[in-house]
Amino acid sequence: MSEPDSPQQAPYAIEVEEGKNYFWCSCGKSSKQPFCDGSHKETEFTPVKYTAEKDGKVFFCGCKVSKNQPLCDGSHKDL
Repeated sequence: MSEPDSPQQAPYAIEVEEGKNYFWCSCGKSSKQPFCDGSHKETEFTPVKYTAEKDGKVFFCGCKVSKNQPLCDGSHKDL
């Protein structure tokens, strides 16, 4: 498997709505980061579905190497 692009070395802080589905870009090629815009279609990557458990701010991974995808786990600090 190839490595994803890494659009930024920090998380994306996004306000989410309880019960709403979000599709996080795992390939790093989307122009709508951190969310999928279909750019992965020429890759082996697929978007990761995230359903918000409550309203509030969520930190989505921006470096694309989090072990807790789609959420940031601090992995960008080691890049």
